[in-house]
Amino acid sequence: MNKELMEALDILEKEKEISKETLFDAIENSLITACKNHFGKADNIKVEIDRNTCDFLCYAEKEVVEEVEDDCTQIALEDALKISKRSQLGDILHVEIKSREFGRIATQNAKNVILQKIREEERIVIYNQYYEKEKDVVTGIVQRKVGRNISINLGKADGMLNEGEQVKGEEFKPTERIKVYILEVKNTPKGPRILVSRTHPELVKRLFESEVTEIKDGTVEIKSIAREAGSRTKMAVWSNNTNVDAVGACVGINGVRVNAIVEELRGEKIDIINWDENPGNLIQNALSPAKIVAVFADPDEKTAKVVVPDYQLSLAIGKEGQNARLAAWLTGYKIDIKSETQAKDAPGFRYEDYMDEYDDYEEEYDEEVPAEEASNERAEPEIIKQEAKALSEAEEEFLEIENPSQADTEAVADRFSLQEGEEQSES
Repeated sequence: MNKELMEALDILEKEKEISKETLFDAIENSLITACKNHFGKADNIKVEIDRNTCDFLCYAEKEVVEEVEDDCTQIALEDALKISKRSQLGDILHVEIKSREFGRIATQNAKNVILQKIREEERIVIYNQYYEKEKDVVTGIVQRKVGRNISINLGKADGMLNEGEQVKGEEFKPTERIKVYILEVKNTPKGPRILVSRTHPELVKRLFESEVTEIKDGTVEIKSIAREAGSRTKMAVWSNNTNVDAVGACVGINGVRVNAIVEELRGEKIDIINWDENPGNLIQNALSPAKIVAVFADPDEKTAKVVVPDYQLSLAIGKEGQNARLAAWLTGYKIDIKSETQAKDAPGFRYEDYMDEYDDYEEEYDEEVPAEEASNERAEPEIIKQEAKALSEAEEEFLEIENPSQADTEAVADRFSLQEGEEQSES
């Protein structure tokens, strides 16, 4: 039993994840190559290796003839009888070849064949391993900068974080551990080429899948995601279980789940909203935290007109239009946001539809406001109306008097003051 060879094969199989069968094939091919270099041809060379003991036999198939014309393929009957007494003319005899008889060059070539096969198989194993992780998130260690790109050690292979896939403002130090999204794995003669990203929206999605158990088991689904890397992300989620709050599951107790992802993304803000099959409701959720008065969505054209209170216009649009832009990416709708004042002056504005939506909004708002506050808010406008009516009546009465004297003027003023006091006490 070739114990040393068996131990070497076990180590290679464990460390390089290369099967023994592949290594046995490499050894067989290397011996055939050595024979070819030693004899000049190897068409009739055969190699047999015992997979259990690693004992191998290398032999040449030669024809038994009376007169030898080719030493590589023929053997004289006299020599054949020394190997096997049953040899006859025309038989094919297996003549053993001693591998120790190979010259230095033949031995070196055999070694190179084995090493080359090991390297090829190692590249294939690594490629298959990371190809399975394509479109997934892995943890890597920052190695060094290659120009404006960054080399990331992913374990058995290195990934390249190109400049275009880096988040502006992020700085990494050597040996720092980061999570990256594998964009693509290419098989090249020099080994697998792995491209990774820190800006892809799927990075956020995969991080939530690994952090939130409900997403991993399918209870909560991530329906859509829109991201401006390094600044803000909007994500729409849906729960398949009515007893599970999709947004709450993603946020976690005291925000522990979402905070872990925010920390990994270096402080990037994440807005989590509820998905809704109704495009109007979905757009309203997507534009949060802005309050929406009305939404007119056209599912066929994928466009939507949104009306917001005047004081909410800037919040709905966001800084440099970010909130509206992310909402459009998230919903797939082209969103046109107008304030109430702008909407009323816009051509084709349907006031009846607007008022219906506005009434619904008012009812929803009233439910959120306590009854006492609501009554106080409405009491003040009513008092103003009564005061205005009283003042108008006093003015009309005063104007009907021809050449009013000072006494008439004081009488009307006193009457108005008295009426005003009574109305205020009643209110």
